[in-house]
Amino acid sequence: MATTASPGAGGVDGKPRTSPKSVKFLFGGLAGMGATVFVQPLDLVKNRMQLSGEGAKTREYKTSFHALTSILKAEGLRGIYTGLSAGLLRQATYTTTRLGIYTVLFERLTGADGTPPGFLLKALIGMTAGATGAFVGTPAEVALIRMTADGRLPVDQRRGYKNVFNALIRIAREEGVPTLWRGCIPTMARAVVVNAAQLASYSQSKQFLLDSGYFSDNIFCHFCASMISGLVTTAASMPVDIAKTRIQNMRTIDGKPEYKNGLDVLLKVVRYEGFFSLWKGFTPYYARLGPHTVLTFIFLEQMNKVYKRLFLSS
Repeated sequence: MATTASPGAGGVDGKPRTSPKSVKFLFGGLAGMGATVFVQPLDLVKNRMQLSGEGAKTREYKTSFHALTSILKAEGLRGIYTGLSAGLLRQATYTTTRLGIYTVLFERLTGADGTPPGFLLKALIGMTAGATGAFVGTPAEVALIRMTADGRLPVDQRRGYKNVFNALIRIAREEGVPTLWRGCIPTMARAVVVNAAQLASYSQSKQFLLDSGYFSDNIFCHFCASMISGLVTTAASMPVDIAKTRIQNMRTIDGKPEYKNGLDVLLKVVRYEGFFSLWKGFTPYYARLGPHTVLTFIFLEQMNKVYKRLFLSS
């Protein structure tokens, strides 16, 4: 007599039961949002550093630590969490879309015999998913940049958005709906650069550490490889990121925008502020990258465990 698998052990075909795709996407977005709650202050400091000294003005902040202490002194503890609602919406849109696109493309390009896509194809899938997610998340990104930048301006020049939804409505009403996607090209370019740099640098760093003879293929090796990968990714993506930040924060004066495009931003930064100003905000950007990734996976694992216990176990 044939035995049937129990509901907790597997499905009707004997395979282990897993959560539906929609739940996986939801958990991915929620995990990213949970991590954002902890790293939002670093995002704010990074954005302020990138805008400091704009247009050949005197730099407001000497270092990232100086920026953090100045913001705390002038705006209080609540001030370093300015733009949190926009940061959460960015994760809800960007992370969920990226995860969804990646999963769908990965499954479609997996061979009939279950063979996964090769390295280059996986890299292409990752870059496509990242760019698509970045496009969908651009309105929240625009709101985030403007909200985090507001505190550095004189009171009469501040935009004064109450929250991300107030920001989106006002931007659409006062500047037109297309403004919500201002800077989408450098935003998408950054996502492509980040995905490409992370994939290439992580595998190379891990192999280098293993070949040195001082590391084994364990969690410590993975951590060290991740930190090296984060360093390379930050260095590669920061010039694109500063272009994105300045375009999304710029004002239109007498019908003329401050910058024509991303290349114009880079040329003006180099001309008026110096070549290495392209890497303003490097420290908080790098410091944010690691913790955000780690916290995202921690939250994701915990949500999956709870879901499995409540809905998939017998």
